[in-house]
Amino acid sequence: MKTGKLIVLTGPSGVGKGTLLRALRRRHPELYLSVSVTTRSPRAGEINGRHYYFIDRHQFEQMVAAGELLEWAEFAGNYYGTLRRQVETHLQEGEWVVLEIELEGARQIRRSFPEALQIFLLPPTMDALETRIRERGKDSEESMALRLQRAKEEIAAAGEFDFQIVNDNLEKALEEIEAAVFAPVSC
Repeated sequence: MKTGKLIVLTGPSGVGKGTLLRALRRRHPELYLSVSVTTRSPRAGEINGRHYYFIDRHQFEQMVAAGELLEWAEFAGNYYGTLRRQVETHLQEGEWVVLEIELEGARQIRRSFPEALQIFLLPPTMDALETRIRERGKDSEESMALRLQRAKEEIAAAGEFDFQIVNDNLEKALEEIEAAVFAPVSC
């Protein structure tokens, strides 16, 4: 049986992970996007089980204690995590699984899946990142300040990743992600 491939995509909030992943999956529908579990409330238009599995803090903490999460982290006052069984099942079936996760989760994945391909998305500048976060209009000033401070810390860790891709031009960034993901493996 052929083993799948685990692909980790991370970067600061507002860098365009979701936009790039949607574009990547339109071009490559064979890629399986893992659906994360979170304790945050759904945003307008988000569907439980499609965008996230929305659960309460107690349920999340029980999942952590039971070892049901492959990785998890707290971000902006909420927990986020990846369901272990979901990812392992798809990998065993030979599928390529993409995780869109935060820095701490990516570090956890590196420890348990050192062979995972790790891609870090960077903004062209911090000013551009701040503009993107503000234009989303989804966060309070306090939340935006936390996200920007966290972004600086995350960007400092970009060198830990296999690839660093600047999302200044969507098409160019998408092509660079494709080149990283679909690069031939040398023996």
